[in-house]
Amino acid sequence: MEIAKKPITVAFGDGIGPEIMESTLAILAAAGAQIAPEIIEIGEKLYHQGHSSGIKPDAWESIRRTKVLLKAPITTPQGGGVKSLNVTMRKMLGLYANVRPCVSYAPFVFTKHPVMDVVIVRENEEDLYAGIEHQQTDDVVQCLKLISRPGCEKIVRYAFEYAHQYGRKKVTCLTKDNIMKMTDGLFRKVFEEVALEYPHIESEHWIIDIGTAMLADTPEKFDVIVTPNLYGDIISDVAAQITGSVGIAGSANIGEQCAMFEAIHGSAPKIAGLDKANPSGLLLAAVQMLIHIDQPTVAEKIHNAWLATLEEGLHTTDIYHVDISKRELGTKAFTEEVIRNLGKKPVHLKAVSYANAHKPITIKVKEKPKAQKATVGVDIFLHWKEGSPNTLGKAIEPMANDALHLSMITNRGIKVYPDGLPETFCTDHWRCRFTTDNFKPTSYQEILALMERMTKQGFDIVKTENLCTFDGKPAFSLGQGQ
Repeated sequence: MEIAKKPITVAFGDGIGPEIMESTLAILAAAGAQIAPEIIEIGEKLYHQGHSSGIKPDAWESIRRTKVLLKAPITTPQGGGVKSLNVTMRKMLGLYANVRPCVSYAPFVFTKHPVMDVVIVRENEEDLYAGIEHQQTDDVVQCLKLISRPGCEKIVRYAFEYAHQYGRKKVTCLTKDNIMKMTDGLFRKVFEEVALEYPHIESEHWIIDIGTAMLADTPEKFDVIVTPNLYGDIISDVAAQITGSVGIAGSANIGEQCAMFEAIHGSAPKIAGLDKANPSGLLLAAVQMLIHIDQPTVAEKIHNAWLATLEEGLHTTDIYHVDISKRELGTKAFTEEVIRNLGKKPVHLKAVSYANAHKPITIKVKEKPKAQKATVGVDIFLHWKEGSPNTLGKAIEPMANDALHLSMITNRGIKVYPDGLPETFCTDHWRCRFTTDNFKPTSYQEILALMERMTKQGFDIVKTENLCTFDGKPAFSLGQGQ
C-alpha cells in the first residue's frame, strides 16, 4: 500500500539558498522521503517589489495549510523600512521554541572541542526581538524588552521535556538577571519553578556572560541550554562555530500549530552560484523535519549517510582541512556522495537511530491566579536640554502635589536628582519619577492632571510608564544609584 505523501511548504530563499535547497531535496528524494513540496517565493525579491514583510498572502496560506515549512536562508535588506522575515514567521506562526543541536564530529571535522553535544533551546517570540523601537529625543532611541510569564514557561517546559524525552541529563538556564532583575529575573524564576517538576534532571543557572565564556571554553560541561531570544541567537552561533562550522548546524522552530526547519547560517551571497556552499545545515534541518512528520526511518537513513560521508573525508570548503580531509567538494559533488552513501552507517562516529523517535512535544501552560494591581506613581520621560539636573528638578518639583511627589530624576537609568554626581554624563532624555507616599494607590486622573501641568509649562513628554504594585509589592526597578 502506497503511503500518502505529506505536503510541506518549501522556500528556496536567497543567495546560496536555491543551491542548498536543490541539494537537500535531491537527497530526500533519493532516500525515499514521502513528501509533496509546495514551492513558495519569499525574501529579497519580494522586499524589492515593495512587500515590506518579504512574503505574500499566498505563501502564508501554504504554510498554514501544510503546517510545515522547510526554508533556505533569505536576505533581509539593511536599513529601516523592512522587518526580518525570519523573526516575523517565528512570531506570527507561534513558533516559540528554536531547537539547535550543536555536535562535534571529531576527528573527521576539525574542532578545538572534540567532545561536544549541546542542544540550545532558544525562546523565539519575545525579548528585544519584539522589535518595538522609537526615537524619543535628538540623542536617544529605545528598544523595549518584553518578557512574559507564559512565554518563559512554554520555552522552559519545552527544554525540560526535550531533555526528558531524549535522555539528556542536565538543563542549564542562561540569563542576565543580576542586571535585568525583572525581565530576566522572571525567566530565571520560572526556570526554577519548572525544574522542581523534573527532579531526575539536573538544573543549573549561569549569568549569560560567564556562561557563554564557559560554552566557548568547555562545551562538554553543557547538555541542554535554555535561554531568552537574543542570548540564544548569539550562543547558538557560537556553539555551532566551535563544533567546526555554522555550515553544519540545522534548527527546528516549533509551535503548537506549525513548524519551520532551516539552516542557522545566512544567505552568503558572496559565494552564491559558485558551487561552494555546504548544504549540511539545511539537510540536518530536514532530518529534524522528517522526524517531526513521522518519517524517522528516512531521517535515520539520511543522517547516517551524511555521517559516513564526513568519515570518508569528503568535505565542502568551509570544513575542509588539509590534515583531515581527503577531497574538497563543491555543493553538487557533496550531494552526490551523500546519495551514494544512503544505506551506509558511519564506522567511527556514533550512528544515529530514530526508531524510538518521539512525537512532537506539546506544552501546557499552568494558569496563575490574578494579582491585585494598584497604580502608585508614574515615570514621565522628557525631551529636555535646557540645563543641569538640578535646574530640571527645581523646575518640575512645584508641579507635584499631595497625590504625587517627585522622588527622583534619572538620565539613561542613572539617578541625577536629587544628590546626583557632577561626573555623570547626561543626554537630553530624562526620567522623572513621581510616586505617592508609602505607595498608596492613586488614580490615572491624577497622573493626567500632572502631565497637563507639565505640558502647560512647555515640557515635552515623550513617554510615560505607570508605576504599579502587584499584591502590594513594587513592580518597577529602582534607578541606578537610588
